[in-house]
Amino acid sequence: MNLPPKVTSRAFERLSEIGAAAQGQALRVAVEGGGCSGFQYEIALDTQKDDDLVLEGAGEKVLIDAISLPFLENATIDFSEELIGARFIIENPNATSSCGCGTSFSM
Repeated sequence: MNLPPKVTSRAFERLSEIGAAAQGQALRVAVEGGGCSGFQYEIALDTQKDDDLVLEGAGEKVLIDAISLPFLENATIDFSEELIGARFIIENPNATSSCGCGTSFSM
């Protein structure tokens, strides 16, 4: 069963804090080849494109392109603040392994 990714309220709240929607932007989460484990996440502010899946909450949007969507099925997009820094993170049940930095994974 193909389930779309989920976005936590904490991630939407962080987007609101940085004013993404007010700037006409949304958080784009994409998967590209590369990184130390075979695939890597690309996370950036961007504008919506025609083939994007749009996840909305708290007046903010998260965008996922059609090519990245199968890699992110049933994943959770969250925001984490730790002593070493703050960042958007992906909890991906499809990944069989990931690197220490959390931005690279294999399937």
